Amino acid sequence: MKRILFRVLLIALAFYFIFPKIPGIDVHGGFTHVLVAAALFGIFGWLVEITAIAISAVLTVTSLGMALLVLVPLWLLGFWLLPAVTLKLMADFMPQTLTIHGWVPAIEGGLLMLLIGICTGGDPNEFGKR
Repeated sequence: MKRILFRVLLIALAFYFIFPKIPGIDVHGGFTHVLVAAALFGIFGWLVEITAIAISAVLTVTSLGMALLVLVPLWLLGFWLLPAVTLKLMADFMPQTLTIHGWVPAIEGGLLMLLIGICTGGDPNEFGKR
């Protein structure tokens, strides 16, 4: 639980201090808005990851496994794009707090979010463990 709170705090600090320095990303509001956005980033990230896994599973089953020839390299080379997709999704749902102009700033911010996740031991199944 402490790790989750620490991760949310680091993401909030990144939103508040680092994201405004990235050209193309605008963060609006005070620290409480950013703290809520950081918590929502975790929820949106989980939704994006579950959706990507579900799409991969459906494609694999419907193609009798042939889709794995494409999906495995995509997962290996494109896993770092999931935080960028999450940021763009958040910017669409929360334009009063976060504005992202284009995919390049989203990818830059997503790489920062990926680094924070790696440094804090980003285990997606962490919520069920004690």
